[in-house]
Amino acid sequence: MATATTDLVRLPPALPLPKLVQSVLFLTSLQYSVVPRLSRHYGGPFTINLPVFGKTVVLHDREIVKDVYSTSFDLIERPTKVLGQAFGPGSTFSLLGKEHSERRKLVLPNFSGKRVKNYESIVEDEVLRETANWPEGQEFETLETMTRLTLNAIMRATFGERADALDELRIVIPPLITLGSLLQRMPPVVRREYGRWSPGSKLAGYRRRFDAVIDELIAEARGESSLDGRTDMLALLLQARYEDGQPISDRHIADELLTLVAAGHETTASQLAWAVERLRRHPEVMTRLAEEVDAGGSDLRQATIYEIQRVRPTIAASLRTTKTRVRLGEWVLPEDTGVMIDFQLAHESDINYTDPEAFNPDRFIGNPPPSFRWVPFGGGINRCVGASFAHMEMDITLRTLLREFRFAPTDAPDESRNFRGVAIAPGKGARAVVHRRTHTASSDRDSVSVADHSS
Repeated sequence: MATATTDLVRLPPALPLPKLVQSVLFLTSLQYSVVPRLSRHYGGPFTINLPVFGKTVVLHDREIVKDVYSTSFDLIERPTKVLGQAFGPGSTFSLLGKEHSERRKLVLPNFSGKRVKNYESIVEDEVLRETANWPEGQEFETLETMTRLTLNAIMRATFGERADALDELRIVIPPLITLGSLLQRMPPVVRREYGRWSPGSKLAGYRRRFDAVIDELIAEARGESSLDGRTDMLALLLQARYEDGQPISDRHIADELLTLVAAGHETTASQLAWAVERLRRHPEVMTRLAEEVDAGGSDLRQATIYEIQRVRPTIAASLRTTKTRVRLGEWVLPEDTGVMIDFQLAHESDINYTDPEAFNPDRFIGNPPPSFRWVPFGGGINRCVGASFAHMEMDITLRTLLREFRFAPTDAPDESRNFRGVAIAPGKGARAVVHRRTHTASSDRDSVSVADHSS
């Protein structure tokens, strides 16, 4: 773990470019080609200067990653400058220290394997609904479909099944997330409300509409005598209690629900789009997956999900900030220094993986992803609480797609990585050509879900 120290500061080599240029490189899609080159050039960690976060050390070495994720939040903590402000003061992303740990204890049990399994039928329903009109024999983008189905699935799992409330949230949530993500990367002056049509005012309006729906749903849920029989996240959070018996406040529940939906749908949608993009370029894997679905198995599918997340993580990195001067490996970082764990670098390291450039799901069959080398959900006390839900959603979606469709292979160049403000998605929308299968096996509905394997 990192340790507090009074030793002289010793930072990794710094990028000798103006701060504005560095910001452009690291806050756009350029980073996915530039960062690996910089890592090779410096032979390891290096230092950059970013807006909002300032001086930041970029690293991916397994031992240092382990140290960062294992260090007490008294020394290193997750910054709340961006996501916390976007989701509100009651979001897990806004809470620190003991308050964060206590909230995590309340939220995490709602994503246990047993509870996540309750949502599998919802995901399959949404996959079938959204693919019912997929064109056969002609190329189209699948990312839009994945975005709709993951949004609908997470909303039903989070808010329940009241149709009118979901209709309003389908209108409000996408622009709320997109605009909120964009504005939180802008200077404070841009985020202010200057009038009805200013970006800050529009964002505040979307948030008021969201809160109005949540307030109505909370009041309605509290009036139900059968609340303890509901399985949606809203009902579960209403029933959650801290160790002193106190409930989560309504405003904090609203912030937490927005966090679950925002963090849960676009990243998973992008990951599913990458699954289509990768598998069309590896038809031998796709054939094996279809055969496994027909036989009712799941081991290869689970391994494929892990491999897709390795080669195309939808989040670029996780950020931490030093609270005091700390020693991290051979480096000494001063207070208020950013620490960026770059997922792409970790996943493409030839120290962490044999032949890392190859798309090889077999590397994970009977061999779960290694700690601190496979990090698409982050790690430590801030690891994504919805990781098991995301795994389940990918599993059920892929199982259903492979049961219903045959995807035509392609020799087209790989689609580029495109940063969309929240997640990294295929640059051309994960284009596909599909044909409906003429027969399916009945046993695939009983195949084992990833939720059964996830902790």
